[in-house]
Amino acid sequence: MNGIRPQGRRGGRWIEHWDPEDETFWRETGERTARRNLLYSVLSEHIGFSIWSLWSVMVLFMGPAYGIDPAGKFFLIATATAVGGLVRIPYTFAVARFGGRDWTVVSALLLLAPTVAALLVMEPGTPYGTFLAVAALTGVGGGNFASSMTNINAFFPLRKKGWALGLNAGGGNIGVPVVQLAALLVIATAGAGHPRLLLAAYVPLIVAAAVLALVRMDNLAPVRGDTGAVREAVREPHTWIMALLYVGCFGSFIGYGFAFGLVLQSQFGRTPLQAASLTFIGPLLGSLVRPVGGALADRYGGARITLAAFVAMAAATGVVVLASVRQSLPVFLAGFTALFVLSGLGNGSTYKMIPGIFQAQALARGLGREEADAQGRRLSGAAMGLIGAVGALGGLGINLAFREAFSASGTGTAAFVAFLGFYAVCCAVTWAVYLRRPAAAPAGPEKTQSGQKAQLTVV
Repeated sequence: MNGIRPQGRRGGRWIEHWDPEDETFWRETGERTARRNLLYSVLSEHIGFSIWSLWSVMVLFMGPAYGIDPAGKFFLIATATAVGGLVRIPYTFAVARFGGRDWTVVSALLLLAPTVAALLVMEPGTPYGTFLAVAALTGVGGGNFASSMTNINAFFPLRKKGWALGLNAGGGNIGVPVVQLAALLVIATAGAGHPRLLLAAYVPLIVAAAVLALVRMDNLAPVRGDTGAVREAVREPHTWIMALLYVGCFGSFIGYGFAFGLVLQSQFGRTPLQAASLTFIGPLLGSLVRPVGGALADRYGGARITLAAFVAMAAATGVVVLASVRQSLPVFLAGFTALFVLSGLGNGSTYKMIPGIFQAQALARGLGREEADAQGRRLSGAAMGLIGAVGALGGLGINLAFREAFSASGTGTAAFVAFLGFYAVCCAVTWAVYLRRPAAAPAGPEKTQSGQKAQLTVV
């Protein structure tokens, strides 16, 4: 099968040889296999994001009878965000330990725990501590992203990574607006007193995702058991620089996505139905544009697109601050929606930068093309989980900032001013490290196996 030799191991489907940079291998068999795994990875990750963001819509169902103020609701959302970020680290390691396909099955089934738990407790009179514990459980949905991106990164060649990782992440990110749209449907038809209808709908979807991963995905044996890559990625300064940038783009996307509806209710007095009818638009656009960010990075360079995204995010935040001060809902919605779109572009471009940086460093150390490709896949796969974990914790920071701002003044203006300052920092770091001195992440145009020039720089 042109190098693909599945071999049973612990009852799983394993591919013993995988070389996507070999253009003949890729054309004859690799691309078809990679695309099939990408499809079912997207499905599982999509549902994972929906479950992770569950409490961004559960709080819309929690009327006065629940006795929880806006600060308490923001803390529920922040708890889900925090756990989702932390579990991304072990989820990254799980791909190397168990195999991408096997772990996709397990991680999908784990989504049943927070969904069923919420089904049991979602009613007035439940203690706040119980809600907090169930919100924490939804963090397992955030972990799906890390394992999925690590797995898919290994399937695709560098020249396709921006598109593939953008599509994988974007398809997963759409889980946020989808659960919000589903909540809107429930509120509009059955009323805000029936959150269990939404929760029950996800149980069969979770089971279907696990079954499809079981029968349609593959494990890559070359990825298995490489714990040394994680240690190397931890020691690499670029891992933590990219984590900072990912806080700015993905942290913004997930933090805003979780908090948007609650901000509309708390600051602009929207009803649950009115808030739900608006909250899905920004996350949907931000998710759809993420593959575009990856594709633009493939063509023009990840750092250039990332810098442009951060500059525009700072401008959009300025608009949001003005709208917040003047209590102008239309302008606020326009600025906030722009933030979602721009963060989505940045999400795609930053993830394109990661494999390019590590492959570039390998080439600069004098490794041959094949060795550099393998080294880039090793380290970028390990780094992606760490970067994704830190980025998700940026969402925690956003929700805690909102909690403090609303507790102090009843509006989110102070939080947005702080976000504006952080985007300025991200602009400066991107320019200083990856554009002003591109030698800091060396890799000029190098020849591919076909003899054509391929831009391997992150700039």
